[in-house]
Amino acid sequence: MSDHHGCGQHHHHEDGAKLADAERHLIGRRSMIKAGAAAGLAAGAAVLGTTAAQAANDPYADPEKPALPPSDMKLDLPRTALVVTDPQIDFLSPKGVTWGVVGKSVEQQDTVANIGRLFKAAKAAGMTVAVSPHYYFPTDKGWRFEGALEKLMHKIGMFDRKGAYNVDGFENSGADFMAEYKQYIFDGKTIITSPHKVYGPEQNDLVLQLRKQRVDQVILAGMSANLCVESHLRELLEQGFEVAVVRDATAAAMLPEGDGYLAALTNFRYIANAVWTTQEAVKRIAGKA
Repeated sequence: MSDHHGCGQHHHHEDGAKLADAERHLIGRRSMIKAGAAAGLAAGAAVLGTTAAQAANDPYADPEKPALPPSDMKLDLPRTALVVTDPQIDFLSPKGVTWGVVGKSVEQQDTVANIGRLFKAAKAAGMTVAVSPHYYFPTDKGWRFEGALEKLMHKIGMFDRKGAYNVDGFENSGADFMAEYKQYIFDGKTIITSPHKVYGPEQNDLVLQLRKQRVDQVILAGMSANLCVESHLRELLEQGFEVAVVRDATAAAMLPEGDGYLAALTNFRYIANAVWTTQEAVKRIAGKA
């Protein structure tokens, strides 16, 4: 019995030693993982050219050390147009149906005032100006399939009009232009395109109108950043235009699904020919930069 008991104690000690070794190994592995994760974060921050503190203070800040080559876009005003997407009440006013999700971003970027500054500068310079609006008519409510945002826009009555040839109730509705822009839009010179229906200009006459003005450079602004602005950017690039996006003359929804402005800003940096602030764009339009 004693030998058996001694053998049991021996196995017990061996098992305990193995368990201790396993715990030490696990702790060591966890330390390595933590160290590796910290190194990975540091490397990621180095690649992004920013710091965690910077990202926390301003997630929209430009990287301190960009990896992508700088823009070399220079304006030639006779062949440049300011294009503004959806400068409408439903996007830009507290009276609009989307204000609950875009309002914070619009106010943060000072989007309404910045779009106004672009209109004013472009008109003073005699530039081509085009507006690409978003309208929905009753027949558009009969679509048999829709994307997530299309469903939402139709549900809340965004950009609704009574018909293609009917402007009853249009003035000061969500589909109408912001009042502060009307002096520029209704001056008899601004191109107001046919409406785009989803996000991009593929279904309206924007490209035709720009081509007829011999325009091949575009300064792009308006609403909203990751939807219509980004979609216009992509299509105009594919059509051979040189496009600068004005980063603070747009804004986007902030939802649990993600920050639309941050998503768009990332893509603007990746694919636009230039990303400017309103101040920089106005200086360039005036020939001072």
